[in-house]
Amino acid sequence: MATIDPRTADAGPVPLRNIRFEWPDDTRAVWHPTRPGFAAACNALSLGMPYGEPYVIASVRSVLGDIDPDVAPGLADEARAYIDQERGHYRQHRRFNDLVTVEHPGLRRVERWMATSYRWLRRHRSRKFNVAFAAGFEAIAFAAARWIDSNRRELFAGADTLPATLFLWHLAEEVEHKNVAFDVWEHVDGNRFRYLAAMSTSFLMLVWFIFLGTITQLWRTRRIFNPITWFRLTSWGIRFAFEVLPVMAVTALPGHHPRDLADPSWMPIWLRDYDPESGTIPAWDAPIDISRV
Repeated sequence: MATIDPRTADAGPVPLRNIRFEWPDDTRAVWHPTRPGFAAACNALSLGMPYGEPYVIASVRSVLGDIDPDVAPGLADEARAYIDQERGHYRQHRRFNDLVTVEHPGLRRVERWMATSYRWLRRHRSRKFNVAFAAGFEAIAFAAARWIDSNRRELFAGADTLPATLFLWHLAEEVEHKNVAFDVWEHVDGNRFRYLAAMSTSFLMLVWFIFLGTITQLWRTRRIFNPITWFRLTSWGIRFAFEVLPVMAVTALPGHHPRDLADPSWMPIWLRDYDPESGTIPAWDAPIDISRV
């Protein structure tokens, strides 16, 4: 059992933002008319959130009783706040996914495969593996957020604002709680080999299910043989890998802590404009209040 990292001891629980996205009935699965392949990949990612995130939540919750408050003061409270944030994420994605699967019924088969895969992990892997998976899952999400943050104008310009805001809000909060699952895993286990195996499993599942979901959508929209779509997807995939894989490698090194990695520049500032009274956050492309920077 590890002591809590002094760099996170005073961080406090992450805030809960009760954001509810109101989806119009005419919301389309191809919400990015100039980059339909990117929209399809994002939809496929969203499809997995109501299955992957409950598994991660259950994994962290299962070890809450193992956290020693004398060794890691405040960590259990941080973990509970993290769970609340994650719960809000997958609930919002589920509402969006319901609209996407109406247009693409074939995605329901992919959903069943996802549900089966995460259920198998939960039942057949150890608690230590599961919490290591949660920590690795969050490391991948953080790397994805950094890549999206630096490329958001290229990727989302011209997109329907509401789905774009959903994905960016989710990733921004992944940055905000990047330390929590790692701190829990390090406290209750800390085995780097188990962490690397679990994180690799998380990454492979993510890539595989995004591929299946994207292919399903491209087939139905008759873009499966479009060379421009595949050129763009391949280019984005390579650039994404060059961001994510080094982060994964670094996080597995002895002595590493997520706080050692620099946060994206825009996302933390954008989150400050959340309005708790209305439960809203400005659209991702709204001007930033520079007085908050």
